[in-house]
Amino acid sequence: MVTKRAVVSGAASLIPVPGADIAADVGILIKLLSSVNRKFGLSKEQIDTYDYRIKMLIFSLITKAGSEVIGRAVTKEIILTVLKRIGVRVTAKEIAKYIPVIGQVCAVSVSVGAMKYIGNSHVEDCYRIAKQIAGSKELTLNYYEAG
Repeated sequence: MVTKRAVVSGAASLIPVPGADIAADVGILIKLLSSVNRKFGLSKEQIDTYDYRIKMLIFSLITKAGSEVIGRAVTKEIILTVLKRIGVRVTAKEIAKYIPVIGQVCAVSVSVGAMKYIGNSHVEDCYRIAKQIAGSKELTLNYYEAG
């Protein structure tokens, strides 16, 4: 999922309109990060359906992970915050794409690399949190108390 979206981001960086690739990246990241959250049961909507104790555990784990995206509705503003963290790469990509051939190749590789970095980091964070939730003694106790 991450690799496919990274390739699309790289292709978008070839568009010679200033800012078009950033707009494309924002749209790609909104869909990608939302999809990853859903795959791990960590979207805002999914978390809202959980028991209060489970919600508290999940939000505690999210806070410890330092994620701005897990368990929240993924919006343009959140994505722009994420992109600011890799701002040097984004700026280099914007400048490089105006240099014929070599600059465009550089822009594509920076775009693909940045997208893979953000996507894979998010997958790793979600996996780590889901694994901690699955192994939680608190959840195991809730399961046996309910049954």
